[in-house]
Amino acid sequence: MTETRKLAAILVADVVGYSRLAGADEDRILARLRALRSDLIDPTIAVHHGRIVKRTGDGSIIEFRSVVDAVRCGIEVQHAMVERNAGVAPDKRIDFRIGIHLGDVVEEADGDLMGDGVNIAARLEGIAAPGTICLSEDAYRQVKGRLDLAVTDLGPTQLKNIAEPVRAYSLQVGVPAQAKPKPQSGPAAPTARGLFTRWPALAAALVVALVAAGAYAWHAGLAPRLLGAPVAEDKLETAPRLSIVVLPFENLSGDPEQEYFADGITDDLTTDLSQLPDAFVIARNTAFTYKGKAVDAKKIGRELGVRYLLEGSVRRLGETVEVNAQLISTETGAHVWADRFEGERGKLGELQAEFVARLANSLGVELVKAEASRTIRERPNNPDAVDFWMRGTAILASSNFDKSASDDAEKLFERALALDPKYEPAMTFLAIVLAVRADNRWSEGRAGDIARAEGLLSSASALEPDSTWVHWTKGYIHAMKDEWRPALTETEMAIADDRNNARGYGNAGLYKMNLGRSQYGIADIEAALRLDPHSTDVPLWQSRLCYLRAHLGQWEEAIEQCEKAVAAKPNDNGSLADLAAAYAWAGHDKEAKETAAELQARAPKFLQGIHTYMDAHDDPTYVAEMARLMEGLRKAGLPEGEVKSN
Repeated sequence: MTETRKLAAILVADVVGYSRLAGADEDRILARLRALRSDLIDPTIAVHHGRIVKRTGDGSIIEFRSVVDAVRCGIEVQHAMVERNAGVAPDKRIDFRIGIHLGDVVEEADGDLMGDGVNIAARLEGIAAPGTICLSEDAYRQVKGRLDLAVTDLGPTQLKNIAEPVRAYSLQVGVPAQAKPKPQSGPAAPTARGLFTRWPALAAALVVALVAAGAYAWHAGLAPRLLGAPVAEDKLETAPRLSIVVLPFENLSGDPEQEYFADGITDDLTTDLSQLPDAFVIARNTAFTYKGKAVDAKKIGRELGVRYLLEGSVRRLGETVEVNAQLISTETGAHVWADRFEGERGKLGELQAEFVARLANSLGVELVKAEASRTIRERPNNPDAVDFWMRGTAILASSNFDKSASDDAEKLFERALALDPKYEPAMTFLAIVLAVRADNRWSEGRAGDIARAEGLLSSASALEPDSTWVHWTKGYIHAMKDEWRPALTETEMAIADDRNNARGYGNAGLYKMNLGRSQYGIADIEAALRLDPHSTDVPLWQSRLCYLRAHLGQWEEAIEQCEKAVAAKPNDNGSLADLAAAYAWAGHDKEAKETAAELQARAPKFLQGIHTYMDAHDDPTYVAEMARLMEGLRKAGLPEGEVKSN
C-alpha cells in the first residue's frame, strides 16, 4: 500500500455526552446532527479549505492546509452552536469539544491519516471543555498573534497513550481576551521599521485589532479617527506603508447564496493580506461598517488612515460566477490595479479558496510595487529600512530573478540591514538572493554565500519563527545540497504558514519527486499554477510537471506537458530529455529521434552525467524512475556521455 508522510493541521471534534443524548431520544438527536452537518459543519469546513478524513460516529477527523484555517473553522462552528443552543434546555443541547494539533501524519493510499499528528489532536479533544477548543503548543504558536479570545495555558499535559507531555491551551469561544494595562510611559519613538508601534494587546473599546504579519498593530494617532472624534485634516498623519482596507465585496446577483460567498472573500482577503510583512490591514468589523454604502476612496482613506482600499463585486452570469476586484489609491482616487476571475457556480466553496488565493498573490505583488514606486517618487533619498526592503522586493517581483536584478536587490537589502540589523524581512530576502546566486553559481564564493544565507535565516527565524519565506528558503538550501527530506519538511512548514505560497507548492512538487513520491507532486505544481498563473515561475513549474509525468511513466501526458515546457523554456535540457524519452516509450519513433538529436547537439554525452547524478541519490523509487527514462533516451538514439550545463 502506498503511503506518504507530511505535516498537517488536524482538527478532531465530537459531541459532548452523545450517549446520554442518544439514549434519551436517538431519532431526534440523529436528525439534529444530520441537519448540523448539512447546513453548518460541512459548509464551514469547505469554506476554510478542510478535508473530512473520516466520521467517527458523533465526531469527525478533519485535515486543514493551515492551523489558521483549522482554528477559524473551529471558532465559527462553536460560535454558531452558542446561537443554536440559545433557549434549548441544558440537557438537550448539542455541544462540541474540539482539539487541534499541527504535526506529522502518514497518509494512506485511500486518503486516511494515521500517526501522532492525529492521535494528539484526538487526545486534546478529549480534555477540552464543552464548547471550547484545545490547542497543542505547536498549533497555538501558529495563531497566538491572531486570537482576540480568552486563552488559558493548561501547561504540560500528560495525554493518554502519548509518551511525552504536551503543552496545551484552551480557547474559550465568545470570551474576549483580557486587555493588558496601558504602559505608564509614553509611546516609543518611531524606528526605521515603520510608522507605527506594535503592541501585544489593547483595550477593545479603544482600538481596532489590526493583524500585521501575525501580530496586532496600532498606528500612532489613529484611535481618535476610528472612534469618530474630530481631527483637523491638516494634522492627519501620513498613512503607514502597505496600509489597506478590504471593503465588503458587493453581491450584484440578487442571490442570497452569493452574499455569503462575497462576505467570505472579504474575510479571507483581510486575513491573507495581513501576512504581508509590515502590512497595516483594517480589521473585518470596521471594514463591514461600510457595507452597502457609497464608496468615497479619499474620505475612507482619511477616516481609517490607509493608503489603499480594495473593493470588488460578485455577479452570477448563468452558471458562471464572476468576481471583479479593484485596488484604489485613497490619496488620488485612481485605480492602481484591477482583475477579473470566473468560475462555476456549483463550486462556490472551491471558488472562494481559489479566488482569494489568486487575489492575495496578485495584490501582494502590486501593493509592494506601488509602495516602492511611491517611495522612489516622493522620498527618493529617505534612508529607511522598510523603504529599501520594498524597493528590493519590487525589483525581484518585476524580473525573472536574473543576475542583474539579484545584484540590485542585494544592495538594497544590505542597506536596509545597515539601518536596522534586526529587520527580519530584509534578512530573509537577502538570504534568498544569496541562495539563488549560489544555486546559479553566479560567483566564486558559493560556499560563503550559502553559509551567510544560513546565518541570516537563523537570526530571522529567532525573530519570526512562523515566517513562510524563512522556511521556504531553508528548504531551498537543503535541496541545493540534495537533502530532500528536510527540504520537503521546511517547505511544508512554509505552506502551513501561508496557504497562498505558490513558490512553496512549486518546490514541494519537485522535492517529492526526488523522494520517490512523484504521484503526490503533481497536485502541488498544479496548485502553484492555480495560485499564481501570471508568475515568472510558470515556465519552471511547467517543466516540473513535465518531469513528474515522465517519472510516473504517463507518456502521453508527459509528451503534452513537456512540449509546453520546452516551448516556454527552450534552454531546459531536462524537459527536452524527458520529451525524447516519452516519445520513445510512446512509440513516436520519428519525434523521439529528432528530439534526441537536438538534445545531443546541445548536451553531448548527456547520459553519463545522469549516471553521476543518480549515484548520489539514495531513494530506490527515484532511481528506478530515472533508469526507465535513461532507457527511453537510449531507445531514442541518444549516446552515452556527460551532461553539458545549460
